[in-house]
Amino acid sequence: MARIHRVEVTEYAYPVANLGVDAEGFARVHAPGSTTTMTNWIIAIEAEDGSRGEYAAQMGGKKANLAQVLRVAPNLIGRDADHRELIYDDFKRALQAVAHVGVGPIDICLWDLLGKRLGVSVSTLLGGYRARLPAYASAMHGDRNGGLSDPERVTAFAEQCAALGYRGFKFRGWSDGNPRETIATIGALGRRLGGKLDLMIDPGGDLRTFAAALQVGRACDEMGFFWYEDPLRDCGTSQFVHRKLRQMIRTPLLITEHVRGVEPKADWIVAEATDFVRADPETDLGITGAMKIAHLCEAFGLDVELHGCGPAQRACMSAIRNTNYYELGLVGPKVGNFISPPIYACGYSDGLDAVGPDGCVPVPTGPGLGVAYDWDFVNKHATATHRFTNQVHKEPLQCEPAVSSS
Repeated sequence: MARIHRVEVTEYAYPVANLGVDAEGFARVHAPGSTTTMTNWIIAIEAEDGSRGEYAAQMGGKKANLAQVLRVAPNLIGRDADHRELIYDDFKRALQAVAHVGVGPIDICLWDLLGKRLGVSVSTLLGGYRARLPAYASAMHGDRNGGLSDPERVTAFAEQCAALGYRGFKFRGWSDGNPRETIATIGALGRRLGGKLDLMIDPGGDLRTFAAALQVGRACDEMGFFWYEDPLRDCGTSQFVHRKLRQMIRTPLLITEHVRGVEPKADWIVAEATDFVRADPETDLGITGAMKIAHLCEAFGLDVELHGCGPAQRACMSAIRNTNYYELGLVGPKVGNFISPPIYACGYSDGLDAVGPDGCVPVPTGPGLGVAYDWDFVNKHATATHRFTNQVHKEPLQCEPAVSSS
């Protein structure tokens, strides 16, 4: 038994040059001369036998996700680190009112702990059989500052990605959701890169009306796009409107990025409201949750596409047959991948140049997630540390824990 006796969560912050926000104040975009402070965090779980798991959050380390991790972290003390299914089940219930996003980082960390204790990779533990994963470049939001600021610049960046070896390219458009501008970009990409790259679009909920979503979808039909992702301001939560959209266009829809966990995604499949299904080990209750979703999709004969990049995504994808692409992003021609934190001390990278000439990225093969974190960087940039240790495990989990922070 590997009984957990210590959990530590460290928050840190670091600057990213030439990065700002769009006019709405939410989407990160190219902004020459600006500097944005990105906040993130890393979790470490230690067991009494000396084994230790680590996981650095991706996606900019959202504070809402961190709050959920801190909510349930004290309840790990005294538990067996190998009881991932039980922890998944208990923590899912404990966070049922807030979409469960705190479960994923803990579950991933426990998989890392197991792999390191056994001296094998998480990919091996999952039955991974692929050493290299086909990748697409996932572009950041469009800007008005000379980066991805118009259809020509988006298309030029897609050509740059094709030259690096990428097999696919996805663009997001602009937050004002102008369908004419989006359609013009679809046309430019299709005419110049159709047949060379698999092309995708992810408006990210920017399109404000069904009519606009339908117009954009029909433009994707004309240019043979590989998928059409989260178009509407419903934020990918309405089964009815996406089923209706599916009936009126040919391009496959990729939805459920914002629907958490295996059960709701099953409902989307049964409702025939999506073609591809999104899963994310960080937000869909960990590696345990992501693999459940992959197997659910396999049972229905559908493909699952993993959201985001990182060592957990690579481990999962290595063991999933019914999936097509690794998402490397968010990237742009003048800004590095600001989503992936710069804390790897082992050569691991999700930078734009991480893809090989074969259009693939490697699956880490070392113990656990197969990466080593730069703790000197983390400690130098630390802003807060939360430690949980020597606490008695008590039920019910709904009780508010006492958090020790320094």
